[in-house]
Amino acid sequence: MSKLQEIKVPDIGTDSKVDVIEILVKVGDKIQIEDPIVTLESDKASMDVPASHAGIVKAIKIKVGDKIGEGDLVLTLEADASTSDAATAEKSEENNKSHNSEVAQKASDNAVSQTIYFPDLGTDSSVDVVELLVSNGDELTTDTAIVTLEGDKASMDVPSSVNGKLEKLYIKVGDKVKTGDKLAQVLASDEKAKTPSSESAPKAAEPQAEETKHSTRQVEEAVSEATDNTDLYAGPAVRRLARELGVNLSQISGTGRKGRIQLSDVHGYVKPIMQQAQGGQAMNGSGFSLPAAPEVDHSKYGEIETKELSKIQKISGKNLQRNWIVVPHVTQFDEADITELEAFRKQQNAAYKAKGVKITPLAFIMKAAVAALKAFPHFNASLAPEGDKLILKKYFHIGVAVDTPNGLVVAVIRDVDQKGILEISQELATVSEKARTKGLSLNEMQGSSFTISSLGGIGGTAFTPIVNMPDVAILGVSKSQIKPVYQNETFVPRLMLPLSLSYDHRVIDGADGARFSRLLSETLSDIRQLIL
Repeated sequence: MSKLQEIKVPDIGTDSKVDVIEILVKVGDKIQIEDPIVTLESDKASMDVPASHAGIVKAIKIKVGDKIGEGDLVLTLEADASTSDAATAEKSEENNKSHNSEVAQKASDNAVSQTIYFPDLGTDSSVDVVELLVSNGDELTTDTAIVTLEGDKASMDVPSSVNGKLEKLYIKVGDKVKTGDKLAQVLASDEKAKTPSSESAPKAAEPQAEETKHSTRQVEEAVSEATDNTDLYAGPAVRRLARELGVNLSQISGTGRKGRIQLSDVHGYVKPIMQQAQGGQAMNGSGFSLPAAPEVDHSKYGEIETKELSKIQKISGKNLQRNWIVVPHVTQFDEADITELEAFRKQQNAAYKAKGVKITPLAFIMKAAVAALKAFPHFNASLAPEGDKLILKKYFHIGVAVDTPNGLVVAVIRDVDQKGILEISQELATVSEKARTKGLSLNEMQGSSFTISSLGGIGGTAFTPIVNMPDVAILGVSKSQIKPVYQNETFVPRLMLPLSLSYDHRVIDGADGARFSRLLSETLSDIRQLIL
């Protein structure tokens, strides 16, 4: 006896509807559990949805171009009840036996084999595995570093979440991983480690649900659709690359399954064009061309040494070049009289020395910057990519440039408007130390609304900082100096702090740039204004 079985969209990691871009089966096909039946595409990823039951496709309830979400009906199957149920029961029993057998062999006293997954890495993008810090058989404790990851702006160590013996690593150097991927298998000795019980055993009877959740994580990194080529088979990552390079996907022949265009196809199409362009001029996405840098054999003039740039330097260099080309910069120079501020700071440092708290001038500058940002909201904003809208931010997350042995990184202190001077000073000390030891997560380097680059501890009188896109302004701080200032018909020595405010002239005009700089200087000159 046969029965109809409905197959619906499982949890796909989003509450929004997504597009049906390919149907992988047809009426009459015989499918098995886990066979892919349809390809979906959202604004961030594409994924194949697997079958949760076996049988013969009776009816397909969707078509290419439809938008569907979790729980929507995909198709119906004609399945033999006895065969299907028996197969499912047999598979569940085998999984239970395998699971219990494995646990029985590996469990010892309170130890049980446990899978460790990558925690929240602070980004939806994949990051590189650059170093394995342990090997099979090593004894781990909580917080033992297992692997070093490196993203676009930072590297980080991922620690073990349990005590125990390392049985297996699921990754290797060179892999790309993201939040939720498998990291390692550990014979855990924690009392809180999961042990076989009547509560956990039934979960083994639903392996397809776990596999479905896992498959939704194995998707390619992507953003919004790139072109009007909606009738072409290409994932979001491919469309994004095509949009960034200005490539018409209809001109590219796909080498993937059913003619699907892959990233390698776009690279292969663009490479000869770029090589030809390098013979004369190098193109960029700003609508104009720049002369190619000359190639010079420096060794013919004397002894040289070639040194590889760090990854942070390479990435920062590209970003800074882009920011300098794309943003029309203007820099406003000013000075703030911080004589009273510095006297107050030293007095408070003496009072809090016993508590191990050191108040830095930067904490006051950040608070003064927030006061100026509130008065001039368009400084606390980002320009939309299309250049026709200004995104005003209601939060005050201040990016702070930190000098490290591997290059300059920007750590973000969040909600500065809600924190006091002491709390900001402590947080600055923490993030600075983490930045120098490669301990910053990607999340701690994202989301700034305004940036401060302070060179006061090194020296200099002024400089022109480059706007840290997508911010529209950045404040440069140089070393304070005692200068003669004319007051009350006489010159008096005052401690003057040089300020350099660079801003995006598309958003901020010169008058507002000067007004912002003046308000910031006046606030630093009389910090009592911060409490008003």
